[in-house]
Amino acid sequence: MRNALNSLAVSAPDWLHRLSPPEWLERYGRRFDDYRLPKGKDGRQAYAEQIGADGHALLDAIYAQETEAWLRQIPALEIMRQVWVQQFYRSEGDIHWRTEAEGVPPSALFIASPYDPEAHFAKKRSTSWVGYKVHLTESCEDNQPHLITHVETTAAPVADSDVLETIHDALAADDLLPAVHLTDTGYVDAKRLLSSRTRYDVDLLGPTRGDYHRRGRENKGFAAQDFTIDWERRQAICPAGQTSANWVPTQEPRGKPVIRVNFASSTCKACPHRLDCIDADGVRRTLTLQVPELQIALQAARHREKTAEFREQYGKRAGIEGTISQGVRAFDLRRSRYIGQAKTHLQHLLIAAAIDLGRIYCWLVGEPRAQTRQSAFTALMMPKAA
Repeated sequence: MRNALNSLAVSAPDWLHRLSPPEWLERYGRRFDDYRLPKGKDGRQAYAEQIGADGHALLDAIYAQETEAWLRQIPALEIMRQVWVQQFYRSEGDIHWRTEAEGVPPSALFIASPYDPEAHFAKKRSTSWVGYKVHLTESCEDNQPHLITHVETTAAPVADSDVLETIHDALAADDLLPAVHLTDTGYVDAKRLLSSRTRYDVDLLGPTRGDYHRRGRENKGFAAQDFTIDWERRQAICPAGQTSANWVPTQEPRGKPVIRVNFASSTCKACPHRLDCIDADGVRRTLTLQVPELQIALQAARHREKTAEFREQYGKRAGIEGTISQGVRAFDLRRSRYIGQAKTHLQHLLIAAAIDLGRIYCWLVGEPRAQTRQSAFTALMMPKAA
């Protein structure tokens, strides 16, 4: 609302002055973060709906028949119109603030800032932000400088795994595909494990997502990974040696093909390990498997995670965390100086180029890579090498 009023104050000052009631100056004259929001849920709800009513009054005037049509073409007014559709609705003449159940769009479509419609809201664990996400790819050979080989900038809500193939395509175009690609958990799922190997001949190496079911999380009883899958016979064998009763190919609600594996109720009721496998009020154990090639790729990755070879190889990825820290602390990587994804991506490229130039210089003059910093207490308590 404030952005629209400021734009109109420049483009059509006389028209806006005649339209605006005096209380709008109190509500929208200062930056919104200079105000104190009303206390309590009801107070904030009423305040939001007052803003919604003010905005609809402005939009009604803009779209009135006697109003000049060019006012509707002002970008700030069009953005406001879209925001009001997303956040408010009218019912019997009243203005209501939408909830998620009432049609608020997902983050990828939701306009989170009137100043940059391409910037969207995202949350990762305890961190939330409005803007973009940067993906850095870095070389990690021991006998060469560690250089950033690719930079990808996406909208903030885009999942890491959804951008992996774009990164691989770009690396392949520059003949920079690695034999082994070390990534964090966000990039690793069954589909990407398989496609990285079959499409790009790249070994995707990183921790897989854990079992979100209770027994998998708590490591108690029989988790899904404890079952043996016989793909040829289309059966699952539980840790107690019992065989599944049926095997049903189906689809998840979003259309993803899966396989439902059910054990017989009579078998589970009589099993002495029943409480290790199903809940007290449960009838039988069921498993949900992905299609064979995906499930096998995921199982192989989970088995590899438990090996010492994986831990040693994956340890090289620690360097990228240092690169991200360097970009954030020295180059303000998490603050965009520009509006729009294209310009933000240019900023990311320039930061990566600056980091690479510094590393190339250090390599040429023989300056060794810095070691990970340790506090004095950590250095004191760490066991000394023999």
